[in-house]
Amino acid sequence: MKSVEQLIERLLLASRWTLVVFLGGLGVALAIYAIAFVGKLWKVAVNVLVYAEDDMILAMLGLIDAALVASLIVMVMISSYENFVGRLDEHDVELSFIGKLDSGSLKIKVASSIVAISSIHLLQVFLNVEHYTDNQLLWSTVMHLAFVVSALLLGFLDKLTAKAKV
Repeated sequence: MKSVEQLIERLLLASRWTLVVFLGGLGVALAIYAIAFVGKLWKVAVNVLVYAEDDMILAMLGLIDAALVASLIVMVMISSYENFVGRLDEHDVELSFIGKLDSGSLKIKVASSIVAISSIHLLQVFLNVEHYTDNQLLWSTVMHLAFVVSALLLGFLDKLTAKAKV
């Protein structure tokens, strides 16, 4: 019976390597997104003298939004690998900027990134208000507030669990 239990435990531990497929897929998606970013950047560069100030601000916000999304993908990829698959110890110097991301702090960072991305999107909506109905403006604001409240609640819960561990 002990050998069956050990086999099950080995299978469960080995299954974590399946995550590498998903993380690799995120890497491919990031490369595709980088190509789309270069296309957006090229469009901005070509139209720099044509765009009105509002259009340039919207274009820049789009580029900032893309950079935040890309950073979020990288953060999830590296921390997921570190937390669930294997350690990245041999690259400490290269990865010292990440810090130690456990699943709790990762949730907070992801929620914060989502709030930042949502904020930029909402700002784009407000700067381009004439293209949206009142109902669309309302729902954009409500969704953003839902992200903000969720991030605050995650932070609060993280703080509560940290106090409980002490």
